[in-house]
Amino acid sequence: MPALTGSLAAYVLAAFAEIAGCFAFWAWLRLDRSALWLVPGMVSLALFAFLLTRIETGFAGRAYAAYGGIYIAASILWLWLIEGQVPTRWDLIGGALCLAGMATILAGPLMMSR
Repeated sequence: MPALTGSLAAYVLAAFAEIAGCFAFWAWLRLDRSALWLVPGMVSLALFAFLLTRIETGFAGRAYAAYGGIYIAASILWLWLIEGQVPTRWDLIGGALCLAGMATILAGPLMMSR
C-alpha cells in the first residue's frame, strides 16, 4: 500500500506541475502575457517529467497511462479553482470514469501479486 500512496502523491504533484507549465505557455500565447512566463513554465514541465519517474511501476507506458486519469481530474479542478469555470456534470462524470481507469491500471497489478 505505501507504493500506491507514493505513486498517487507523485501523480497529483506531476499533474499540477504539468498543468501549471502548460498554462504558462497558454498565458504567453493566448492571454498576451510576457514571455517571462515561459521560464517558470519550463521549470514546471521539467518537474512534471521528473515526478513521473517516481511512479512505482516497471514500465513507463503503464505509468503514463495511469497518469492520464489523474491529469484529467486535476485539469477539471484547475478549470474550477484557477479559471473560475464550474465543471459541468459531464466534466465530473468523465473525470470519474478516467479515475476508475487509472485505478484499474495502477492497482490491478498490485492486486494480482497477492
